[in-house]
Amino acid sequence: MIESLLVVALCFLVLSILAAVYRLIKGPSIPDRVQALDNIGVNIIAAIAIISIFMRTSAFFSVMLLLGILSFIGTIAFARFLERGKVIESDRNK
Repeated sequence: MIESLLVVALCFLVLSILAAVYRLIKGPSIPDRVQALDNIGVNIIAAIAIISIFMRTSAFFSVMLLLGILSFIGTIAFARFLERGKVIESDRNK
């Protein structure tokens, strides 16, 4: 029973990832594409969690944490680039 629910949840996550990929490709603006990329990251983390539960292992927890951190940093970098045009500012006041 639990295994079938996990498979159904995984199928819904795959459909959500496909919808986000469509928004990533066809997005009308850059912020929509960044939001779709962040959504894909969150859905992949959820899919890894479901696979981890299905396999009854905790080996993928570090992968989920690393992917979450990288997704967050990427979203912040994209947002900063859209706001200022630069990710890292090189001119410092001396």
